[in-house]
Amino acid sequence: MTTGEQETTDEQELRALEDVRYEAMERGDAEAVAALCHPDLTYAHSNGARDTLASLTDKIRDGVFVYGPIEHPIEQVLVSGTTGVVVGQMRARVEVSGDVRQLNNTAVAVWTREAAGWRLLAYQPTPLLA
Repeated sequence: MTTGEQETTDEQELRALEDVRYEAMERGDAEAVAALCHPDLTYAHSNGARDTLASLTDKIRDGVFVYGPIEHPIEQVLVSGTTGVVVGQMRARVEVSGDVRQLNNTAVAVWTREAAGWRLLAYQPTPLLA
């Protein structure tokens, strides 16, 4: 979105879906997360590890990842055809196998529009240096 332009319906919908996704992660609701994601999801973590949709939702369901609270200010939403890119930050407290971490990342979420609606296809955080 260019400064001064009115947000499109797609941009508004992607912002709302990001809210829903992060809320589901905070609740530990693996099924709600899965419903938002594309079957071919690649989900990167700030340590460089990657998960598929199945491995991510298993880890959420099993309590390997316990998120919250999460802040995710959105800086930009780009839409081109059936692709949406959400650029912003993700600051969160997360427990990974009981080890508490504070995340401070810049992040890019890539969404694809299908007949059933927008689905998260890829997520890539990058730690911000202090």
